[in-house]
Amino acid sequence: MTTTTTTEYIHDLHDLGAFVDERIRPIQGGYMKDRPEAVAILAKLRRGAGKPLTAVPELLGLTLDHDFYERFPPGHPHIDAAEAAAHEALTLYALHQQSKREQGMHKRGRDLGGAVRRLMPGGTIDEPLRKRFVQAGSALDDGVRLDRLRGIVKLLRASDVPLDYGLLADQLYRIRAFKTGPARVRAEWGRGFQSHRPPAADREGEAGPATAPTDD
Repeated sequence: MTTTTTTEYIHDLHDLGAFVDERIRPIQGGYMKDRPEAVAILAKLRRGAGKPLTAVPELLGLTLDHDFYERFPPGHPHIDAAEAAAHEALTLYALHQQSKREQGMHKRGRDLGGAVRRLMPGGTIDEPLRKRFVQAGSALDDGVRLDRLRGIVKLLRASDVPLDYGLLADQLYRIRAFKTGPARVRAEWGRGFQSHRPPAADREGEAGPATAPTDD
């Protein structure tokens, strides 16, 4: 008999996502080892979670450094979108990692849709959470989207569900930088939600397939 296993798909990262991934890794490793420098950096970054870059200019050296501007030099056509997306991803990660010393909350391959779906055990659909997730994807205002994402990240932290912040940074960048970005990212988030399946033990008693999020 042949058995089939499901391999977690890991998206390739683009320039911004790679920058965020590389920026987080040493911070996360240091924080989990209780290194004072990493603890201090995360504490500072958390102050910016849910706030636009312009509201916390003191974080510029932590979120947008020389490495960032090597990839997105001044004059880049989408420099504003890249700066905002990097800031949002890094500060949301800092909120997510707060008080989590045993597990890294940044994990490659964990897309937002699948992460939200992991908050709904047993194949059931948590309708208020599903609506919050849909609202994050459909938000037309950057501030509203960020506030809704912050609320989702707090739920992920409470349930020890990690997220790929490099991928999230790339997606937040595309939302701002390209006309088709919002629709494409919304589709990616919905696909991740719909395609995720809980472990077999959690699916016992499941009445039917999960309902995919919509923009209704």
